[in-house]
Amino acid sequence: MERKGLVHIYTGDGKGKTTASVGLAVRAAGQGLKVLFVQFFKEDSASSGEKDVLRKLGVELVRSNCRHPIFTKNADEEKVRKAVSGTYRLAKEKAGEFDLLVLDEVLSAVNGGWIEAEDLMTFLKDRPSRLEVVLTGRDAPVELQQVSDYVTEMLKIKHPFDAGVKARKGIEY
Repeated sequence: MERKGLVHIYTGDGKGKTTASVGLAVRAAGQGLKVLFVQFFKEDSASSGEKDVLRKLGVELVRSNCRHPIFTKNADEEKVRKAVSGTYRLAKEKAGEFDLLVLDEVLSAVNGGWIEAEDLMTFLKDRPSRLEVVLTGRDAPVELQQVSDYVTEMLKIKHPFDAGVKARKGIEY
């Protein structure tokens, strides 16, 4: 009997959404599942603790090679749109080859208007039945929560960033 894939959402304003999805990807790869890990708003050249480790484990990692405009001054909106839509299109095309698909920060792409929530819901509905899918990012739209099997909210109670501590290598990236 074929395993039924479920849909996970890791959302909220707290730390841990990407970390949780990396942990699940490591677990799945360790059990012999084929994993596609797609990171929106990450450049392949950027330092990232998970990047090389996931690849060493045989996880296919795809990055949009653009940063979210919130982190860049004078962002080229059209460049961001092309990068995000191209990465999303590639993920949908390749999804059938994998057992687990992680769409890291896809909810930010939806909330920013670069990916339509309806399109993502259609993809989830029409995906291969065995495909497990993880969606991460802040402010998960209610309609996506309703079609998901797991919804986990990371709640920030306290974060060093609020006290002026910058992101630290190996901990936040």
